[in-house]
Amino acid sequence: RMAPEDIVAAAEDLLGKVPESGAPGFIVERIERLRLMIAMLSDIEWRLPHQEASRVLNALAYFAEPEDLIPDHIPGLGFLDDAIMIELVVRELKHEIEAYQDFCDYRDRLRAEGDGSSASRQGWLDTRRKELQARMRRRRGAGRLLLR
Repeated sequence: RMAPEDIVAAAEDLLGKVPESGAPGFIVERIERLRLMIAMLSDIEWRLPHQEASRVLNALAYFAEPEDLIPDHIPGLGFLDDAIMIELVVRELKHEIEAYQDFCDYRDRLRAEGDGSSASRQGWLDTRRKELQARMRRRRGAGRLLLR
């Protein structure tokens, strides 16, 4: 029912309240993963595919709803259902999250080299493809040496 930007804003607002809630560390740790998902969703250079963006938005919407399965105002347990939901989404999007973290490293390297303006998902994919092809050529060359 909410616009995506309103969902993100509500989730970010609630993220600020979690440390004060008295929630156990394992819950806080999982909820902190929302920051990465929000960044992945909001990153213009990354452009998360629609299907994955929808899953992240659904998790954020669930988290932003204060009257969910376990109401957030219940001390110590209020965020337990949110943490479970986040854990499920993180597991489902594991590869996409790892790819985004790799992309962020790639972008940081480009910026350190003074070329951060060319950071894009396509540029990252092209670079990864070239790296994989070079690795395959090296392995093939090493295999030929072993056969001789």
